[in-house]
Amino acid sequence: MERNEWSTKASRLLKAELDLAGVSYSELVTRLAGLGIEESYKGIANKINRGAFSFSFFMQCMKAIDKKTIRLDSE
Repeated sequence: MERNEWSTKASRLLKAELDLAGVSYSELVTRLAGLGIEESYKGIANKINRGAFSFSFFMQCMKAIDKKTIRLDSE
């Protein structure tokens, strides 16, 4: 799998988890701020849409939406 494909998968996974939690990007900004993480709406949208984010950012997002487990498909 190429790097671009991994970025696309990461983006889709994070978007899906936000959707399942009913959390918009605006709400994510607020929830991350509650954890002491300052991100702008535009910054979050760019990171997620490009799939160009660190695993620590992914974990911060999961904490913000109170997601404790993630299931990855086995391709």
